Amino acid sequence: MPHQFDFLVIGSGIAGLSYATKLAMHFERLNESVRIGVITKVQAEETNTKYAQGGIAAVWSADDSFEKHIEDTMVAGDFLSDRHIVEIVVNEGPARIRELIDYGTRFDKEHSGTDYDLAREGGHSDFRILHFKDITGAEIERALLEKAASLPSIEIFTHFYAVELITKHHLGETVHRYDNDNHCYGAYVLNTQTGHVERFLAKTTLLATGGIGNIYQNTTNPNIATGDGIAMAYRAKGVCKDMEFIQFHPTALYEPGKKPNFLISEAVRGFGGILRTRSGETFMEQYDARLSLAPRDIVARAIDSEMKKAGDSFVYLDVTHCDYDKFVEHFPTITAYCRDHLGLDLRKDYIPVVPAQHYLCGGVRVNEWGQTNIQYLYAVGECSCTGLHGANRLASNSLLEAVVFGHRAYEKTIELVGTATVPANIPAWNDAGTTHPEELVLVTEIRKELESIMSNYVGIVRSNRRLKRALDRLELLYIEHEELYRQSKVSVHICELRNMIEVAYLVIKMAVARRENRGLHYNIDNVKP
Repeated sequence: MPHQFDFLVIGSGIAGLSYATKLAMHFERLNESVRIGVITKVQAEETNTKYAQGGIAAVWSADDSFEKHIEDTMVAGDFLSDRHIVEIVVNEGPARIRELIDYGTRFDKEHSGTDYDLAREGGHSDFRILHFKDITGAEIERALLEKAASLPSIEIFTHFYAVELITKHHLGETVHRYDNDNHCYGAYVLNTQTGHVERFLAKTTLLATGGIGNIYQNTTNPNIATGDGIAMAYRAKGVCKDMEFIQFHPTALYEPGKKPNFLISEAVRGFGGILRTRSGETFMEQYDARLSLAPRDIVARAIDSEMKKAGDSFVYLDVTHCDYDKFVEHFPTITAYCRDHLGLDLRKDYIPVVPAQHYLCGGVRVNEWGQTNIQYLYAVGECSCTGLHGANRLASNSLLEAVVFGHRAYEKTIELVGTATVPANIPAWNDAGTTHPEELVLVTEIRKELESIMSNYVGIVRSNRRLKRALDRLELLYIEHEELYRQSKVSVHICELRNMIEVAYLVIKMAVARRENRGLHYNIDNVKP
């Protein structure tokens, strides 16, 4: 028998949990009984949110202004951001953060114990980053999970993996990408404990599945970030946008062979960290007047350029001149990790850093309420493209976007829930004729090749020749994997690889179509002499 819900949430990070929590509290106030299902493919706390170090940006002091935050966001996004969306997120942000605080989220305060300790990061013109040490995301995740656990209408299913969205296609109807009458009725979900694919049916489905980091060799994203929600939406004829804008964090810790890469937060440069070559020379003055506080795309390209010129595998981040006690207070996790894993004493040693894939600015296209082009399917957080980030995300705007759009999706869900129905004739998953693959080494090797293609040809700096070669090689991987997928009973590894290939295709195709260099997309063949 299928699982029947009023609302289904795929993903348990800040976007999914804030949405689910608001729905549960709404119906609790009305004394109405509802079922809200939250599924996550591993344990509930293992999300992209958990790994967000720096903080969440919002206008919080009298010295700051909405206008300055809006302008900073537009500048960082290379003016491809949708100003209307930027204004929504910036103006509504403080209220959403106050709700997180009400749920129990702690943010660092100044020594007086009254005012919040606001940090500043690259691209920001003022101090507006609320943070909790250097584990802000983990603190927000903790508070939201505790709040969700207190609400009986929320059921969290761990180790359940969404395989496919259920739409009119599964009722035998032909659907097209730009139809306006396609409907989502939930998802086919793999119970990883039993190996069976089950039907999770719901009036409304929310995608909150995070990013695509693992299509690259170096990423700060956790292993779960394989583009699942974007690929499922695309296969269901959802529209995707801005996939070419891949943000590489300039300063991931250099540890060869380790994945994910440990993140050295943007806030470390905001605190005073200085970038240096391996020979100890500063170099950011050659690239931007803002030096080490320039936006991430500029800093990442500068580091990439310096590494290529010198043939080096990394550069240094120098914090030896900073007040060590205050640094430890602000960044205890970073300090401990550098000490315990690399033996670094940050009072005298530089931190070796390298750019790593960090954030996707594009995703499933949504409107100002988080609605996709598929009826009753919402997308929030990194898997969505709201228009906020444009060509490049401003630091610490991602958690803000997730909580603002989680709220807006909740508001639209409440408005439309009375119009949603789920047909009774949705078929069970059909895997007749499939078998368990004998050689999963094929999946492993295809995945390695995919990561190599994306890292070498579709990275920080691109060219027409590299993009064509990436597309040609990806097509061969797609053909090889689709044959394996059709013959095999589904597994997490096979489905993740399928999703990774599809989102990699979207990245390449949109990078090819982008004929100008904007923000994070930099093609040497677009540079005019």
